[in-house]
Amino acid sequence: MNKLLKWEKTGLKTPLARARGLGAAKSGVHHWMMQRMTAISNLVLGLWLLYSLVTNADLQYVAGAESWLANPVNAIGMILFVISSFYHAVLGCQVIIEDYVHNEGFKIFKLVGQRLIFLAMAIACIFSILQVAL
Repeated sequence: MNKLLKWEKTGLKTPLARARGLGAAKSGVHHWMMQRMTAISNLVLGLWLLYSLVTNADLQYVAGAESWLANPVNAIGMILFVISSFYHAVLGCQVIIEDYVHNEGFKIFKLVGQRLIFLAMAIACIFSILQVAL
């Protein structure tokens, strides 16, 4: 059974009917903008994290990390970095799934699944940061 894809010319469909549901007609600019904003925030927060770790290089491994995360500014910065990084990853993986998965049911399943997995990982990271910080 050879199933045709949405955009292939078949029967009496008009070009508009074939094009419906194929592109980012409404949310494409927002998605693109959020991808760029999270990339910039990842860059800024990553540079902050690198600077912070390099300036505290003399700290011991466990005690140093605990004392570093006990500072509220560092804990909040790490939480922001986790949120920004995971959201950036969700946006990037969403584009890959939308581009390469053509079965609509499987595409929705993968999109929901990837969001739930990234959400679970982000919550685990934030919980770990709060547990060490508090």
